[in-house]
Amino acid sequence: MKSMYTELDPPTRLLLGPGPSMVHPRVLRAMSAPLLGHLDPQFVALMNEVQDLLRFVFEAPDALTIPVSGTGSAGMEAALCSFIEEGDPVLVCINGYFGERMLDMATRYRADAQRIDVPWGQVFSPKQIDEALKARPAKIVTIVHAETSTGALQPLEEIAEVAHRHGALFLVDTVTSLGGIPVKMKEVGIDICYSGTQKCLSAPPGLAPLAMSPHAVDVLKARKSKVANWYLDMTLILKYWGPERTYHHTAPISMNYALREALRLVEEEGLTARFARHRRNAETLWEGLAALDLTPHVPIGHRLPSLTTVSLPDGLDEVGLRKALLDGYNIEIAGGLGSFKGKVWRIGLMGYSSRPENVVTLLGALERILPK
Repeated sequence: MKSMYTELDPPTRLLLGPGPSMVHPRVLRAMSAPLLGHLDPQFVALMNEVQDLLRFVFEAPDALTIPVSGTGSAGMEAALCSFIEEGDPVLVCINGYFGERMLDMATRYRADAQRIDVPWGQVFSPKQIDEALKARPAKIVTIVHAETSTGALQPLEEIAEVAHRHGALFLVDTVTSLGGIPVKMKEVGIDICYSGTQKCLSAPPGLAPLAMSPHAVDVLKARKSKVANWYLDMTLILKYWGPERTYHHTAPISMNYALREALRLVEEEGLTARFARHRRNAETLWEGLAALDLTPHVPIGHRLPSLTTVSLPDGLDEVGLRKALLDGYNIEIAGGLGSFKGKVWRIGLMGYSSRPENVVTLLGALERILPK
């Protein structure tokens, strides 16, 4: 019987939004490799390679690394639920949409959560964190390194020192930075760090790289209560990704193929060269936006190379113009989230999307569709 549905044939988009980014052809080819069982010796060997490559990209040679089966938000939830026990004091630093999400998750796991805020698009100073912890100590301090909703890059080094001086674990969201901007987990002093595959790593969405320092693993193993979320319980999952390789759930085999190949591409390019490429292409974008009288929202000192928020003039039909880009040029960019809705565009130059020809193509299209 012939199917009533047509063969899948999605358009080839130029993905320049906040994610997913373009996927390298080598990564797509890797996903088409034959499946293995999730406890097959060859897949176990691949697991070891993925973990080694994740330690390389996190810059944390002694970290326990796990590609969590789920998108970046699963990494966020795995990091929070695995370290929060009921009543634990948690300090959540909020300067955008994803800080708010961390707070929501922390309270669902019955943390005694305190929020501190700076306006969207701004970053925290070490003094603000120090004052908050002096007033109320915390078990965990959470912060977003690269806030996808605002395009702000949060400095981490001094804040990590402050958190540790107060005896807190330092938990960092690197969803829009890992693989495009230095994370330096060990050097900075990050205890728990998670990301996503679909941004600067340029694999499809579906896995969330998670890294834990030796100290964090010790804290995890010393929990007094069960983790409230079974599927994302790192005390169980580390037995699958640890030396025991004890069954927990069926790992997404093809997505791990994809992540391995994406990480191999990072290793081949080299972190220094990769970071320089992201910065160079972002600067070309910023110069081109200025020529079109468009201004990035975040000052250059704290501006993300991987994602730029563009402040829009009053009266500009931001939705209609994005539709014109998509319909007329096959280019995807995104609008704002939360309080930035209708006020900004978000343009991503991440991983395989961060190429000079993509910047030129976007700027040319914008020049044609923007009102004169």
